[in-house]
Amino acid sequence: MKKFHFNYNDLKNYQVVFILLILALILFTICLGNVPLRDWDEATRALVAREIYRNHNWLYLTINNEPYLLKPPLMFWLVAISYKLGGITEFTSRFPVAIITALGVPLIYLIGREILDNSKFKIQNSKPKIEENNHNYINIPALLSALVYLTLLSVVRHGRLAMMDGIIVTFFLISIYCLLKSKTNKYYAIAVGLGLGCIALTKGVLVLLLGFILTLFILVNKDWKLLKNIYLWLGIIFALTAVFSWYFLQYQAYGETFINVHFKSQSFDRLSTAVEGNNGSIFYYVIELLKYTMPWLLFLPQGLILAWQNKAKSWGNLILIGFFIYLLTISFMNTKLPWYIMPVYPFFSLAVGVQLEHLYSNKIYPNWLKFVFYSLAGLMLGGIIYFVLADPQFSLILMAILLSLTFGLSAYYIQVKNNKFIPTLLIGLYLSFGLFFTSTSWNWELNENFNAKSVGLLINNNTPEKTVIYTSFSYGRPSLDFYSDRSVIPADIKQLQLLGKKDTYLLINPDILPQLNINKYENLGTAENFILIKSK
Repeated sequence: MKKFHFNYNDLKNYQVVFILLILALILFTICLGNVPLRDWDEATRALVAREIYRNHNWLYLTINNEPYLLKPPLMFWLVAISYKLGGITEFTSRFPVAIITALGVPLIYLIGREILDNSKFKIQNSKPKIEENNHNYINIPALLSALVYLTLLSVVRHGRLAMMDGIIVTFFLISIYCLLKSKTNKYYAIAVGLGLGCIALTKGVLVLLLGFILTLFILVNKDWKLLKNIYLWLGIIFALTAVFSWYFLQYQAYGETFINVHFKSQSFDRLSTAVEGNNGSIFYYVIELLKYTMPWLLFLPQGLILAWQNKAKSWGNLILIGFFIYLLTISFMNTKLPWYIMPVYPFFSLAVGVQLEHLYSNKIYPNWLKFVFYSLAGLMLGGIIYFVLADPQFSLILMAILLSLTFGLSAYYIQVKNNKFIPTLLIGLYLSFGLFFTSTSWNWELNENFNAKSVGLLINNNTPEKTVIYTSFSYGRPSLDFYSDRSVIPADIKQLQLLGKKDTYLLINPDILPQLNINKYENLGTAENFILIKSK
């Protein structure tokens, strides 16, 4: 019987895209609803979407029945549709964002196939044969770039949250891909404007920066023919019509208040001031890269050098323009938030993918690289001990063991100059992330304060609908409003003393109850060191 031999390079383009999509969907959606929504962004998005779902007011966003003027509506519409189809849960709050963000993985591959050169290989008699123009063969750096993007912790973790930044990146990637594809099929150009329009309807003025990056890329490449493509302008006109129509309706309804809140305080003030105290140094996002992109960060410098050496080519200047223009812009903004860096990661992944293919083709592995991976393996051995003692979840312990083995085996393959280190690293990271997301620790910001879900359920189960609750907690929490389905308002001691003389629901710390001098009240229950009472 003839021995079966499966040749990966015989896969068609659509098969690779399909496999990448399935891998991404699994990682982005596994155990998506196993942890509560967090403050501030997740719970706020869920509150607004829930009011759309209940009130059927799709054009004028509200939160606690008050106008919500901070963001455009597209993401809220998507979550509201998810609620309509699957009910109001953590899973349905995150599901549309996770699905759209996951689409970015095959899009990275498709972009790489359009723009990366010198990389189509067919295995024949164990020797690589370059197939320069046959799109039926796998583009190695494009595939590696997509898999790097899939195994970046910040991309997957933030892409699983009910936040806007993951879908912004996917819309941006759609615009980039269609821009590149329009060189051979002019009809694709219409989706360039549509992608930018979706960005504008999701996060407002961010489209100006991302649109500038695309425009600069066109100008540097001198793609004058593209600028003459009528379908590009049709897409832009259609997108502008939709965006300006929504903005016009908001201005009609709210006037100057909308302009001041939506544009000034929410957008432009973030350039010059640290909104809500979210500040940091100019190196804030460089530190974010250092914290959350290992081990791929090790390959980034040389990847950027390769891009610089090939800056005359489209892929080189796309990486350089996208990476540095965006990173420098957000670095000089005074408001600093971790998820602002998300649009950098596609360019990061392309640079790393090119460098990995360079190592793969030439088997050039510097000695320092194996020492770093051996060190990472040792560090994860310490991680095993930490998880056993501090957070004894089986999935986290198994994750640390798997990462230690992955880094150790990768170091060995680097030492013997074996290309198996790349698939070893990719498979190990993918499986480790899968284990991590099955734990209850992947949304770690929840540990910064009390469990809003348990307190919210206490309120929801013991108070009438549409009741206003006053709390001794120092600030309002959207997640508490979401889970309680009530408006929970912070109040100081003096306000609580006055409220305690009326028929009022109070959520307070038991220690301050004697200070309130409430003569008569009903204890409705306790949760998370809070007591819910009804004063009479």
